[in-house]
Amino acid sequence: MTAGGLRAASALAEHYAEVVAGLTPDEWARPSRCAGWSVQDLVAHTGSNFRVLVEPPDPSAPAPQMETAEELQELLVAQRRGWSRGDVAAEFLEYWGPAVGAMTAMQEEPLASAPITLTDLGTYPMHALADAFAFDLWCHLTVDLLAPTGPVERSRPEATDDVLGPAIGWMLTGLPQMCPSVSAALDRPLGLRLTGPGGGEWTLVPGEPVLTTVAGLQDPATTATSSAADFVLWGTTRTPWRDRVQVAGDREYAERVLDQVDIV
Repeated sequence: MTAGGLRAASALAEHYAEVVAGLTPDEWARPSRCAGWSVQDLVAHTGSNFRVLVEPPDPSAPAPQMETAEELQELLVAQRRGWSRGDVAAEFLEYWGPAVGAMTAMQEEPLASAPITLTDLGTYPMHALADAFAFDLWCHLTVDLLAPTGPVERSRPEATDDVLGPAIGWMLTGLPQMCPSVSAALDRPLGLRLTGPGGGEWTLVPGEPVLTTVAGLQDPATTATSSAADFVLWGTTRTPWRDRVQVAGDREYAERVLDQVDIV
């Protein structure tokens, strides 16, 4: 089970809620680091995800024909663009606690091992959604919203193994399904060394139909090294990986693989 992810998601959601409750009118209107979204859009994105977790859509109702997770998220944000700042904040503040409660319920069987398909992002056991939310909250709160990379000056959650580790775990779990082009480019083991809080060492191993991620460096042909916090930046293509990664070994091969990494 993902008890660590649940604790991280809960702590990050609480911190995020404190920021949302204190945003000024000027801050709501600022562009966030998330391309094309204002701060209000960013908060609407997270609040709508909390709400969907607590109040899933009626399966008998007509569903929007969305092929990708990004299209679905854009739809949820677009549906809220006519809302006032107060309404967007109210949804976030009302649903973050119940959303943590829903994630808690997903840590117990039969829900824990039940598969859930996240559009084009892949299929995962439900208990892993806690890690997914830990990743989403860390990324949007610390990268897209809060300074120095975001537009809002507030205290930041500390990057610790407990808070950042589950986000990194989700990125590595999701990479094979979210980035099939990485599997196509991977013909030899590639090492990944992440330093600092949330870090560790892993190896991407070729496989059919998709790669596998194993702990430790297992005879890699080349090794890419960055901080774990930077992995959130370049692993989501918010920052070019060449700006944050040191490569030891076959650089041409590393470039061919890392150019395909784009975790959502």
